[in-house]
Amino acid sequence: MSSERVSPDEGAPVEIERKFLVQGRPWLDWGEGVPYEQGYLSRGAHSTTRVRVAGDQGILTIKGKTVGISRLEFEYEIPLAHARSLLALCEGDIISKRRWRVTYEGHVWELDVFEGANEGLVVAEIELSTEEEAFEHPAWLGEEVSDDPRYTNGALSRHPWAVWGKE
Repeated sequence: MSSERVSPDEGAPVEIERKFLVQGRPWLDWGEGVPYEQGYLSRGAHSTTRVRVAGDQGILTIKGKTVGISRLEFEYEIPLAHARSLLALCEGDIISKRRWRVTYEGHVWELDVFEGANEGLVVAEIELSTEEEAFEHPAWLGEEVSDDPRYTNGALSRHPWAVWGKE
């Protein structure tokens, strides 16, 4: 790429995501949620490779460098047994959380309630079609943390929220 901007016109899959803290405990009325375990196989200046067990599904994801709120994202389902084995090869702590997917005013929100070393942290993410796309804010949406790298899952696996988030 010749510029720092990630462009969906290049034909590669692009993730455009905004992230917010959550106020209250709205998920208590939404059922069980899906348990997640994820870890990082590699982290570099230009990409990260993540493995995830989401319920009964194994997923391998390669993400490019974030520019603004956009980045390249390649995601592939892999056998669950492979994902579990790959978790043992990961750097840093394994992220444990429970995820709920909720539709609000035409957009799907993913709400993550973290466990383990990140217990107490609750984050909601929304994927958009463009960086400028408008969306309605649910009442439970708190402060936006899209630009704060401490809230990325990769950072949380190295520097858990329990250490810095309660200051």
